[in-house]
Amino acid sequence: MSGTVESPVALGKTGISVSPLGVGTNTWGAGGGDDPDRRATWDTLRSLVDTAEIYNRGASERTVGRCIAESHHVPVIVTKFFPFPWRLRGAALRTALKASLERLGLPRVDVYLLHFPVPPVPLATWVNALGDAVEADLVRAVGISNCTAAQTRQAHAILSSRGVPLACNEVEYNLVNRKAETSGLLDTCKELGVTLIAYRPLALGTLSGKYSAAHRPGGYRGLLYGRRYLDGIEPVLAVLKGIAQHRGKTIPQVALNWVVAKGAVPIAGAKNPRQATENAGALGWRLTAGEIAELEAVCP
Repeated sequence: MSGTVESPVALGKTGISVSPLGVGTNTWGAGGGDDPDRRATWDTLRSLVDTAEIYNRGASERTVGRCIAESHHVPVIVTKFFPFPWRLRGAALRTALKASLERLGLPRVDVYLLHFPVPPVPLATWVNALGDAVEADLVRAVGISNCTAAQTRQAHAILSSRGVPLACNEVEYNLVNRKAETSGLLDTCKELGVTLIAYRPLALGTLSGKYSAAHRPGGYRGLLYGRRYLDGIEPVLAVLKGIAQHRGKTIPQVALNWVVAKGAVPIAGAKNPRQATENAGALGWRLTAGEIAELEAVCP
């Protein structure tokens, strides 16, 4: 993203480097048609851009593809394969990958992930198919998403036996969802040299300071995060607000900086240039150990 320049972060042991803060595009392409805001937003990006074949039924990838075609720069592109229950063989991954490449307008993608490790097909089948994609030069690197510490070790071992590094594991991780820490996943990733990419780093906007129990988000977010949840995170928001005021930052910038300080790469959504620019303000500085401790002391 544009903003203060920071040292790049290695994406596993792949030789690919990214900014400490990426961009999620799961809302891009919603509603169909052209979206001038997305194109304007693209011009502010200088880092990892994360999409997937299931985001708006491929419309996110197509929107990213149009931005690539009309831009003078291309960030590191990550997209993902979804193991639908009718996809029963490893060959299905290559077919899906080629469809993603067509939507993106690319001969190969930087990083390709298994979106979820769901049955009936064993994880090993999809991980080996990822290795095949590397050998076919359809991708530069591969990773996984929503995988446990044990599944991360399994994927790492399978790919290592083929001489292919595991780039990343993309999971939900934020101040109010710290399962990546409590489950041992974050430590496992650090041990293996696998980058943890954090989606929903602002908990679908509930860590932005925009919502409260009296002012709940609408739609899906309102169902997912009810009054009890919003009441529960009020102490977190209060500490975020205090640090933000002291630092001259916004609440989202502080919440994103916490994720960066923990050694993960957050991918924050950006619907317009203003949001992208605000997200970029999370870089160029770091929370102190005392501020981190203060935040974590009130985390539910």
